[in-house]
Amino acid sequence: MRLIALPYDLSVCKYSAVPAPLGGFYSLSCVEGEISLVCESDKVPQGAIAREDGWCAFQVEGQLNFSLVGILAGISQTLAEAGIPLFALSTYNTDYILVKKEYFDKAKRAFRSSDYDVVS
Repeated sequence: MRLIALPYDLSVCKYSAVPAPLGGFYSLSCVEGEISLVCESDKVPQGAIAREDGWCAFQVEGQLNFSLVGILAGISQTLAEAGIPLFALSTYNTDYILVKKEYFDKAKRAFRSSDYDVVS
């Protein structure tokens, strides 16, 4: 399986109302009582209630079929064994694994030693 290391820093933010439309990489989640935004750190809109910067991401390459089993389990197990916390994000087509910037190189090494193909 191939993981693509994304070339930008990300932030995880909390809002009380949906922020203005964004450009670039972003994911907006709205559930009862919470609005969360993951976006490129240099494009965070004003008004965040909380913000945590310093995330980097790996994209699982290709479109994943909903019937596939264990994709995130394998990735999270690899990171857990290396002592690396993660933040998972899924879209209709694929999955993204976020790790704090200080763990990014260690995560790349852990993935490569577990036979993941990591592309920078």
